[in-house]
Amino acid sequence: MLSQFMVLFGFFALVLVSIFWINKAVRMFDRLIGDGQPAWVFLEFTALTLPSVIGVVLPIAAFAGAVYVTNRLTTESELTVMQATGYSPWRLIRPVIIYGILIAIMMSVLTNLLIPVSLSQLHLRKSEVSKNITAKLLTEGEFLHPASGITFYIRDITPEGELRDVFLSDRRNQNSPVTYTSSRAYLVREGGGTKLVMLDGLSQTLRTNGNRLFTTHFDDFSYDISSLISKDEVSLNHITFASTPDLLFSPGEVAVRTRATLGQIAYEGHNRINQALLCIVAALVGFATLLLGTHSRFGVWWQIIAAFVLLVGIKMVEGIVSGPVLANAAMWPLMYIPAVGGMVLTVVLLHIAANPGLFRRSRRSAQGGGS
Repeated sequence: MLSQFMVLFGFFALVLVSIFWINKAVRMFDRLIGDGQPAWVFLEFTALTLPSVIGVVLPIAAFAGAVYVTNRLTTESELTVMQATGYSPWRLIRPVIIYGILIAIMMSVLTNLLIPVSLSQLHLRKSEVSKNITAKLLTEGEFLHPASGITFYIRDITPEGELRDVFLSDRRNQNSPVTYTSSRAYLVREGGGTKLVMLDGLSQTLRTNGNRLFTTHFDDFSYDISSLISKDEVSLNHITFASTPDLLFSPGEVAVRTRATLGQIAYEGHNRINQALLCIVAALVGFATLLLGTHSRFGVWWQIIAAFVLLVGIKMVEGIVSGPVLANAAMWPLMYIPAVGGMVLTVVLLHIAANPGLFRRSRRSAQGGGS
């Protein structure tokens, strides 16, 4: 059973990760390639988003794998045979517990290590790419806005790197906006910066105070585009990038560093642990619910729907308890209510499965007492 669980889990995880990842990659491709970034930057960015995508998918894949395998075993009467030979639901659920623990370990590695590291690296790379003004400008046939108040256009770029028919509008000074046009231009690196050298062009300056336009023809003009690049240092002081031990044991220091509230820090730290526990709960609830049904040639579809509804209910409880924790860090034990509730629910379902005549006896007792 354990081997079947792991195989189906791998299949569902691969399919779901592919769907989620491709959806993100398409949007990222349009943005990065549209900004003139090379393909390897796109590949790097999509790789850095992969851990967070896997983290979203793991609980779903764990639930789907448990339900699919249990449904197949029930349909093929294998579970019925095992139960007839003396295997109780408490014995049958052992491989499911191991299965859930293995997935929880994977989730713990993701939430506590890989996701914070990948997100921090992605943040760094995004800042570096946003500062790469040269790559942004080298896009022909499109009006670009590399910075607030700046509009840039190139009609064509020759194989030699010459820019043809360049338009540059600088409206950062509202009282004196300037527009440059030139038939040819080059991007030149000088002194650690980048300059746009325009040849055979025209400069138009509008003085809004007197509503007058001044024009200047030039043979060559150098425009420093390095000033468009933000000089602000990249900050990684965010709770998403903080390590789990710091979030749990040094919340005060993290609060000072990230300017986050203690409630946000408590939620982030305990949510990383809770997500791993919910992987176990998803597998247990999916398996235990399907044990309630008996063998039927029509399958166990009502149990599958019930398992899905129960899992949705657990996720709703997770959303409900997040509010009090965000408001008051001392309420962090509430974060584990969904996981504990899911395990208690599993025990109840297993008890019902182990005593299928429980409700019938209760009804007969009630009828006997009434008569």
